[in-house]
Amino acid sequence: MHRSKFSTIRSLKVLDRCKGSQVYAVNGTGGGGDVSDKLFHQLQDHLSVNSVRPKSNHNYQASNVTLAFVNETLLPYGLPVSHLLEPQIEPCLKFVDFIETLADVYRRIERCPQFEKSGMYLEQCAIFKGLADPKLLRRTLRAARQHAIDVHSKIVLAAWLRYERREDELVGTNSMNCCGRNIECPKATLITGYNPEFIYDPCNCSKTSRGESEDDFSIQDEECSTSDEYGDMSFFIGDDEIRCIRSSIASLSIPFRTMLYGGFRESKRGKINFTPNGISVECMKAAELFSRARRLDSFHPQIILELLSFSNRFCCDNLKSACDSYLASLVNDMEDALLLIEYGLEENAYLLVAACLQVLLRELPNSMHSPIVMKYFCGPDAKERLAVVGHASFLLYFFLSQIAMEEDVKANTTVMLLERLTECSTESWQKQFAYHQLGVVMFERKEYKDAQSWFETACESGHIYSKVGVARAKFKRGHKYSAYKIINSLISEYKPVGWMHQERSLYCDGKEKMSDLELATELDPTLSFPYKCRAVSLLENNKIGAAISEISKIISFKVSPDCLELRAWISIAMEDYERALRDVRALLTLEPNYMMFYGKMHGDHLVELLRPFAQQWSQADCWMQLYDRWSSVDDLGSLAVVHHMLANDPGKSLLWFRQSLLLLRLNCQKAAMRSLRLARNHSTSEHERLVYEGWILYDTGHCEEALAKAEESISIQRSFEAFFLKAYALADTSLDQESSAYVIQLLLDALRCPSDGLRKGQALNNLGSVYVDCEKLDLAADCYMNALNIKHTRAHQGLARVFHLKNQRKAAYDEMTKLIEKARNNASAYEKRSEYSDRDMAKSDLAMATQLDPLRTYPYRYRAAVLMDDHKENEAIAELTKPLAFKPDLQLLHLRAAFHDSMSNYMSAVRDCQAALCLDPNHSDTLELYNKVCEQVKEQKSLGIS
Repeated sequence: MHRSKFSTIRSLKVLDRCKGSQVYAVNGTGGGGDVSDKLFHQLQDHLSVNSVRPKSNHNYQASNVTLAFVNETLLPYGLPVSHLLEPQIEPCLKFVDFIETLADVYRRIERCPQFEKSGMYLEQCAIFKGLADPKLLRRTLRAARQHAIDVHSKIVLAAWLRYERREDELVGTNSMNCCGRNIECPKATLITGYNPEFIYDPCNCSKTSRGESEDDFSIQDEECSTSDEYGDMSFFIGDDEIRCIRSSIASLSIPFRTMLYGGFRESKRGKINFTPNGISVECMKAAELFSRARRLDSFHPQIILELLSFSNRFCCDNLKSACDSYLASLVNDMEDALLLIEYGLEENAYLLVAACLQVLLRELPNSMHSPIVMKYFCGPDAKERLAVVGHASFLLYFFLSQIAMEEDVKANTTVMLLERLTECSTESWQKQFAYHQLGVVMFERKEYKDAQSWFETACESGHIYSKVGVARAKFKRGHKYSAYKIINSLISEYKPVGWMHQERSLYCDGKEKMSDLELATELDPTLSFPYKCRAVSLLENNKIGAAISEISKIISFKVSPDCLELRAWISIAMEDYERALRDVRALLTLEPNYMMFYGKMHGDHLVELLRPFAQQWSQADCWMQLYDRWSSVDDLGSLAVVHHMLANDPGKSLLWFRQSLLLLRLNCQKAAMRSLRLARNHSTSEHERLVYEGWILYDTGHCEEALAKAEESISIQRSFEAFFLKAYALADTSLDQESSAYVIQLLLDALRCPSDGLRKGQALNNLGSVYVDCEKLDLAADCYMNALNIKHTRAHQGLARVFHLKNQRKAAYDEMTKLIEKARNNASAYEKRSEYSDRDMAKSDLAMATQLDPLRTYPYRYRAAVLMDDHKENEAIAELTKPLAFKPDLQLLHLRAAFHDSMSNYMSAVRDCQAALCLDPNHSDTLELYNKVCEQVKEQKSLGIS
């Protein structure tokens, strides 16, 4: 893999945070979210008097008078209280043994018929939603679209893929714009059939514009004649005669054939009165012409609509299919869709309804706020009407309900869509998912009785995690002991996992509560609730410094709005307004509309309250602060500075781009992509816009298209960012000797273009990495030294690698020590330094890395390998099993499978390989191991060994 060569600037870990749970516990009852101007000015006066307190000492106890005053102004809703804190009930499928779930899904995908794979990938998509990993979700959606057969599935999945990129936020784009590939092309989706091998090929929609014909055929070329020389019969409508060829009209349908050649009197007549049928002259002429020419493209759409009705009335299947297809090709925008969908539903026109639905879906989420649109999805008889025409499905309502929950989880529309989802559920996993989600929504709406009922139904369908919802709903209804018994039985019945102990902690007190919280963190250190609960408990005991330290533990490796909110809340209580402001600014970068303090105060308003009492910076000062924080690897601090700069200059595309880079470092891809879209929208030149569009394409898995954008940008104007993008994307596709030389040239071209020290440092760092891969160590060292000279601190890691390759192990170790000392976030530095240490020092460094960031997998793999070398196989397996409980990781699974293989535990090896391949079906090393252990299992079975 070549991605690591450029991991310095753009982290490709795409662990996404869903909308974060907020700290809803409060002490005291505040009014509205605004603080009056009078109180604001009082606070100004108060702080100006007390500003001499040293800001570096965060462990003091504020005087009662000061704290009371702060509570009255900046904390009108009081402080959080531990016994009122609650973790969010996850609105997704959650499993006791997630690895076995992954393995099972892979097995079933592997064995199912080709035509059923799309549905299997949809189930995999539902499972991956619990991982909050956009990359995995997109890959699975693409696989589902690749194997889709019917038009309905294709339009929904293509719209879903578009929604995941949030192209609706790109200014100047049209929802029906084509991406250039069959997978999302709005025309290709309307073609039925199974063609998975062509899904990523370029589509044909750019060859001819919509509405063009392949020839110049028109109605004038072939008109209906009224002379006796033409045709052998006539239809009369009023005084108008339409001459026809009897055999041609008879070919339209069985009813016409029966009428014209059967035992009816019309079969003997040359003139037939068609007036009583209510057919217009134009429609009959069109039907006559179609009977001969099998063409429709010369008629006005209104006539074709009438022909559609005509075809239904007289069972003209070919005519109906032609009308349906042609009308579908005319649907270009929302106006067309809303005009034609009613016709399609009334006339049971499958393709026309599909084309209209496609527009409505590709306009999401905006179309969800239109009552006119939503009546077609969740009106009184909406599902039934869609079902008649073949467009009501679990897939459709799965997509719609997920967007509705993101937009407003408590809205009536969300409830109605989820109710339709339950009605469309047929398979067990679908019922579990739909019932559980409806339970979550009802719980958020505080309709606890209904929530409990839906959670219980989900449990009956087999979803064990829904028992958490049952317990919580009972707790809310005053049955605390009953809730405790439910979760206690879960822990007794199944192998305990972190969320079980987290939930049980809600229903007990004192030492038992703290014990459950500690167990929850031990089993799953990524759960934020235990940290928050312990931090608030420390705050209640007036241990403010310890409270800050506790919540900072999880923020150091997993940034979320709710944890940043709590830390800012505590910082305000200890009158550390600088830190509070920094965290609120960083929080708003993740969720711009976040509401603080029990959802009562907008984060932007709190920034305005805190801003006058923090150090005031000009835009030039901000650049210096950004430079310092970037150099010290203080990503949250850098985010706060960028937020400050954007408040002063919101139209600066460069700043939005920097924000996206920082968010990618923090593995906040959803927020990073939003910032990248804003960078694109605020770009002031075409070449700049193309670069940002290229990064959007790259980050969503379209590397070739990203390269094309970079090249187009360079053709307009040579710029640092265009060359950098091209080099980065090219290095990710291949890095043989020839392409490495090209990447080097591109990075040198980038460095010759104007840019600031921050970006040049990154380019130098990447250039050094490529030189190392080409074994040009002296050139690499020069690059890293130049990067360090402009304070690109991460270059210490590259320089250490050069020293190591030169067999200067002590120098390599010293370089990593410098990085540890300089970097605010240094878990990766401890991990990397372990490579240049002896075994004991390596163990110490890796233990520190795990303590700082338990999501880093290398320390677990290293310790497991050491245990295997010491012939402690079971301990090695346990070392890998621990992180797999909270982070299903390809490398961990592959290594554990290899260990099982070496221990002749082939069934376990097969399971781990299947789980790993579920995460990445093309991982060559795992595929090789999988084939090997499968053969071993077959051999054992043939020998009768169980």
